[in-house]
Amino acid sequence: MALTTERTQATSAKRNEERRVLAGTMVGTTIEWYDFFIYAQAAGLVLAGLFFAPLAGENEPLAQLIAWASLGISFLFRPLGAIVAGHLGDRIGRKAMLVFTLVMMGAATALIGLLPTFDQIGVWAPIFLIVLRILQGFSAGGEWGGAALMSVEHAPINKRGFFGAYPQIGVPVGLILATGVMIAVTTSMSEEAFLSWGWRIPFLVSVLLIVVGWVIRRAVAESPVFKEMQTRKKESAAPLKQLFKNHSRQVILTALIFIANNAAGYMLIAFFSSYATKPAEAGGLGMERTPVLIASTVAAVFWLASTMAGGILSDKIGRVRTFQIGYAFLFIWAIPMFLLIDTGDIVWFALSLIILASGLGLSYGPQAALYAEMFPAQVRYSGVSIGYALGAILGGAFAPLIAQLLLDQTGQSVSIGVYLMVLAAISFVAVTLVKETRGVPLGISTHE
Repeated sequence: MALTTERTQATSAKRNEERRVLAGTMVGTTIEWYDFFIYAQAAGLVLAGLFFAPLAGENEPLAQLIAWASLGISFLFRPLGAIVAGHLGDRIGRKAMLVFTLVMMGAATALIGLLPTFDQIGVWAPIFLIVLRILQGFSAGGEWGGAALMSVEHAPINKRGFFGAYPQIGVPVGLILATGVMIAVTTSMSEEAFLSWGWRIPFLVSVLLIVVGWVIRRAVAESPVFKEMQTRKKESAAPLKQLFKNHSRQVILTALIFIANNAAGYMLIAFFSSYATKPAEAGGLGMERTPVLIASTVAAVFWLASTMAGGILSDKIGRVRTFQIGYAFLFIWAIPMFLLIDTGDIVWFALSLIILASGLGLSYGPQAALYAEMFPAQVRYSGVSIGYALGAILGGAFAPLIAQLLLDQTGQSVSIGVYLMVLAAISFVAVTLVKETRGVPLGISTHE
């Protein structure tokens, strides 16, 4: 009887810890990406005029291009964040890096909300803005790998896709939260008030969210795989050297696998709302801002659901096959999507985004599990973080900028669809080159 009670208590304690891990990875990632998405949306709605228009000689299209470039610049510093956080995460633990990156992202976001504009301090305004964007990029580069590993390394072997989907859904949840706050702010005041001071509110909200995330993440136990490494003294003294010497192929493949999903994701996050709401004479569709933001929010709900479905499906049919289905879907949908968007009808606009988001989850839900299973424990944080960061640079960093350039040069949004098709084909081939990883051991002997 006593033995049964002990087993029941142990099982209950394990389940409680799993719930804390899932909550900690999802909530923390949600807050991190809320911060990131607030900037992406603001770049498409207000930052061009407030920070970059004078640099562009009041040339509105050029100012918007510079604003999109500022979004991409932070991606260039993701690998640095991935290298630093990955190295320390493989040396001192996953948990410490999760707390550190969360606080850094929140501080940078709140400071953006306090920045004077170009009219107030001149050229220093965009300079300070870019510096804070760099800090955001550094933080984002180190955040994802830690969250992914905490969830997957705590997971039962047959539920890694499901557990790994929790930090992934932080992205659409962060988008929903960011868009919801932006809608609340823009609809509660005049356009003049929003441009004058209202745009700062979504950035300052980050302070409250960071406090919540910090408390939750502090309560999460360290990864059992890292604890095993510490117990057996198996931490790598030089994880980066070991990674690039023995696992460079995996790093390249993880980067290429991610590019199409990340590019399409940033189209959904930033480009579509800007393209839809710009006046027709400025190359947009002239749609009303609030319905467009609501459509983006609804699409994010479908992205959330499909991401969970993608993680669960990968536990059933494998990571590689789930990714292949997702990228085949993106390849087929890329051009029809823009044909619907260009009608300028809000219903077709919303439907096109919902269908895109429903497919995105199939190439996003299984990502944490696949990446964790591709690297040995001693270099796993470094490997997944650097591969993810490089994929973000190649895919999403300048996707809105490239989309805008293609639109300006060709006058046809279908050219952007062709661009997405090319990326989908590359990512499909890359994931096809990966040997199925579902069920591989994640302990310190893996891949040795």
